[in-house]
Amino acid sequence: MNGHAKRSRSFFIVLALAPAVILMTIFMLYPVLSVFQMSLYRWGGYSPDKEFIGFQNFITLAKDMNFIRAMQNTIVLIVMVTVVTLVFALVFAAILTRVKFKGVGLFRVIFYIPNILSIVVISAIFSAIYDPSQGLLNSILRLFHPAKWQGVQWLGNEQLVIFSVAIALIWQAIGYYMVMYMSAMASIPEDLYESASLDGASALRQFFTITIPLTWNTIRTTLTFFVISTINLSFLLVTAMTGGGPNGSTEVFLSYMYKQANTNSAYGYGMAIGVVVFLFSFALSAVLQMITKRDVYEF
Repeated sequence: MNGHAKRSRSFFIVLALAPAVILMTIFMLYPVLSVFQMSLYRWGGYSPDKEFIGFQNFITLAKDMNFIRAMQNTIVLIVMVTVVTLVFALVFAAILTRVKFKGVGLFRVIFYIPNILSIVVISAIFSAIYDPSQGLLNSILRLFHPAKWQGVQWLGNEQLVIFSVAIALIWQAIGYYMVMYMSAMASIPEDLYESASLDGASALRQFFTITIPLTWNTIRTTLTFFVISTINLSFLLVTAMTGGGPNGSTEVFLSYMYKQANTNSAYGYGMAIGVVVFLFSFALSAVLQMITKRDVYEF
């Protein structure tokens, strides 16, 4: 390849990449750098006066018990939603991929429907289900104790409400990840399962020795999605369903950041929370990728 051809190829590559680089710089890199910059200031968000205070916002943040509680709630949701969604999505995907029965296509659609609903609709559905007087959940429980049962305040009890929010997040997420796992499982050669069956391996053993290892790369990828989506969706669901209550028991990272930056007019402090959220998400995703790394199985 002569020099002119090399220059032409390089120019074409730069020209092809330029739009993506420009868009990423404007809409991703610059906003992230702005968040880091504003976290070093005391600023109300509307006033032109900004006071540089260095890392004082982060020092205050480390002593803020409300933020620490929001962080704990976020971690609890990430763990619960990730573990439960991963298990159910894998099991349902394996069943719908391996088991042949009538209506399998209908079940795929039914499982995926929650993912296409808006968070506002999902919050309305579960608010109705959790209603203490006429909600579906309490109505079912009253069938077992019609005389003694008192309606549980699923969204009003500080000990129960975080689990109620987690169930809504799990219900919303299972279908999406199930479809991803089904796509990975569909590419596994059928003769591997046939050989395992001839060797006497049960369906459960085949699931753990064939299905899981050969879909492991997809599982690793979705673990990062679990972290990011739970942090984002928990904010939307909490805002629509509980508003962070009762008494801050469902406050999460982003809802607390929003309240500080937009309600309390502590914009710099809110951006400090944003920096912590960014670093936490990045670090947790990196740790998950590191501890789940393993040799790739080929077929």
